[in-house]
Amino acid sequence: MTSVEDQINILTAGTVDVISEADLRKKLSTGKPLRVKLGIDPTASDIHLGFTVVLRKLRQFQDLGHTAVLIIGDFTAQVGDPTGRSVTRPPLTQEQVDAHAATYVEQVQSILDFTPGRIEIVRNSEWLSKIDMAGVLRLMSQTTLARILERDDFTKRYQEGSPISLSELVYPLMQGWDSVQVRADVELGGTDQLFNNLMGRQLQVAEGQAPQVVITTPLLEGLDGVKKMSKSLGNYIGIAEASGEQFGKLMSIPDALMPRYFALTTGWLPERVDEVVASIASGELAPVAAKRLLARTIVDLYHGEGAGKSAEDEFDRIFKDGSAPTDVQEFVITSGEFPITLARLLATAGLATSNKEGRRKIEQGGVRIEGEKVTDPDVEVTVEEINGKLLQLGKRAWARIIVS
Repeated sequence: MTSVEDQINILTAGTVDVISEADLRKKLSTGKPLRVKLGIDPTASDIHLGFTVVLRKLRQFQDLGHTAVLIIGDFTAQVGDPTGRSVTRPPLTQEQVDAHAATYVEQVQSILDFTPGRIEIVRNSEWLSKIDMAGVLRLMSQTTLARILERDDFTKRYQEGSPISLSELVYPLMQGWDSVQVRADVELGGTDQLFNNLMGRQLQVAEGQAPQVVITTPLLEGLDGVKKMSKSLGNYIGIAEASGEQFGKLMSIPDALMPRYFALTTGWLPERVDEVVASIASGELAPVAAKRLLARTIVDLYHGEGAGKSAEDEFDRIFKDGSAPTDVQEFVITSGEFPITLARLLATAGLATSNKEGRRKIEQGGVRIEGEKVTDPDVEVTVEEINGKLLQLGKRAWARIIVS
């Protein structure tokens, strides 16, 4: 059995906040498995590498004999977590939430231990949907408006005159009530969740429970190297993305991010991370070689042993040899659409988000047909000119056009 001190060292490594270590030591000293809560609001279909940071911390708790309590925030997702947002999140339908929740549970199985007894999965609609108005008012009486407005995102929006819905103000209380319902011993979250998680401690004390320990993990910067990884910002790497897409995206991250990516996304022990980071710093390991190592490691994690090497070979075939991918998605378009401008064809095939973006990409020289660069966004192509041909946008977007 792992000693309390060894558990403390493992569980606090790589974290930002531990509130408090003394409470965590006390809970571990009982020898009882702890109930470790992590809430997920299924507001999108993909889990990205940024979210795996806290998932891997939860897996560490599982490996030490503790129970993961995964809360699918199907009720709170319809309200929307205001954390870090400058505007109110558009509401989601129940159908959207249910679809996203199904993909979340499927994807986290690549990280968490789903052995019976090691994990509990619950939906917070089980209790939040049953609270009547009296219960809502009782919950709201547990804090003050001044306390809620201490949050930076609320303060900024209030000062800027941006709308803040009352439901957003109640969100931290709903998340805190989750902790009461599952009797959490520990709650995990990114550093942006600190306020919400501390609310759980406050509500547990008010309900006569021992307050949960709050542990936060770092936020991972996205591909731009500046903002946190987010699907809405388009700077993410999804864990369910194709191996080639994952590899290519990882090869594009700024060099300065590599130490953080090795530490936060590989699942390696700190000793191995330190060894690789030191090799990069000394020049023994070149940045491009380090990125290849990182990309192979991540692809292997989510696609199986050997997938990283295959993705690397395909990457070299495309980018070093100038060849097309071996598996290009086909896009079928009816003959009635022709003749069609190339800019519109790009948008129709999903290679550009709009005709305007398609025009811009063409003018920038980023579009090719069968390897030949095209520069006129107004050129119209016929069925004979495009049927069966390979359309390329940039370095990683391809489609073979099939006319029906």
